[in-house]
Amino acid sequence: MLMKKKNLIFTKYGNMPLLTTRNFLLLFSVLCLMSCEGGTVPNLQTIGDETVDMDKRETVFGGKGITFGNDGVSIGGKEQSTGIGVNAYLWRATLDTMSVWPITSADPFGGVVITDWYAPPNASNERFKMNIYILDRSLRADGVRVSVFKQIMKKKKGWVDVVVSKSVATQLENAILQRARQFRNSSIIK
Repeated sequence: MLMKKKNLIFTKYGNMPLLTTRNFLLLFSVLCLMSCEGGTVPNLQTIGDETVDMDKRETVFGGKGITFGNDGVSIGGKEQSTGIGVNAYLWRATLDTMSVWPITSADPFGGVVITDWYAPPNASNERFKMNIYILDRSLRADGVRVSVFKQIMKKKKGWVDVVVSKSVATQLENAILQRARQFRNSSIIK
């Protein structure tokens, strides 16, 4: 009987009795809890010889950071919000106008839409690719920029790059702007 009590009390873990390990962990936990004070602990960081409260520091973005739009993304501030980073009408009009084209990448925060190569059904020996950039949170004529790339098929060389007239990009920009105005007008009427 005495042997059972002895084994229960002094069960070993390696060469150290388990009771000692439990007591050590208990004592360590109690000391950690006692050392904690009520309230919040400041987020301090030592930079060089100076200790800085990271919650009160000034950043290159200012106190509130950079916010893209009223409900846009905040960078560098304390509070972060989510939402589209560009004009919603321009974004929607871009996706609507380019709905026929295969889209490789669409970034609503950066305002970039990149299409894959697309060959129109009536011209199988040429293909086009576009990069669309939405540059502003407001619906403005200079708020969208389109870059158009064109390749034609040469029998011995394969696909060869061809210069595209700037008027093609301008026509696409105008089509996106017109569609964005339609979206805005229909939302105001409702």
